Amino acid sequence: MATPAIETIVKMLEFQPEEIQSQAAEYLQRWLAELEDEARWNEDFARSQMGLYESAREARKQIAENKAEPMDFDRL
Repeated sequence: MATPAIETIVKMLEFQPEEIQSQAAEYLQRWLAELEDEARWNEDFARSQMGLYESAREARKQIAENKAEPMDFDRL
């Protein structure tokens, strides 16, 4: 069901030439695709953050238990 705002936009576009209607539709499709992509990225980022928190927690635990070794950057 369309909101009043969407209905207003549709009515405004009805009076525009077909080319303008097509351009507006293409613009909205691209914009909505970008919103969906950004939402997926945010979800992926949130999931990866949890993994980072868990790794940091484990590192702090190992340090507290004197089980951690200093980072050897030459081994990387």
